[in-house]
Amino acid sequence: MSNSTFTMIKPDATNNGHTGAILDQIIKGGFKIKAMKWIQLSIEQAGKFYEVHKERPFYGELVEFMSSGPIVAAILEKENAVADFRTLIGATDPAKAEEGTIRKKFATSLGQNAVHGSDSDENAKIEGDFFFSGLERF
Repeated sequence: MSNSTFTMIKPDATNNGHTGAILDQIIKGGFKIKAMKWIQLSIEQAGKFYEVHKERPFYGELVEFMSSGPIVAAILEKENAVADFRTLIGATDPAKAEEGTIRKKFATSLGQNAVHGSDSDENAKIEGDFFFSGLERF
């Protein structure tokens, strides 16, 4: 169990003006932001980040969506970070997410679900390392 996780506020949420409200909910959820940046991924960068899904039917649509606008990438810290953050963001499908979760409040569909959250300690490290050098972490 690790004390850090990785998240991205996705283009649908940044374009809809929800960045501040989502960050506020993350902080109120007890998470500390250890690294953060506002960036727009190229098709190539999004493709590399989601390479694990390359054989899945939604890969092309996912890469196109994730490169369609700015995202906010962040490394978060809290005890039991991965599991607690997955609870805070809610189910991938906002229609199935619990009331009060980030996806229930801010997502518009299964494909445009407002935020990404790492699904394991191992992936949190890989994903955080994709976006941040050691000099960008506090």
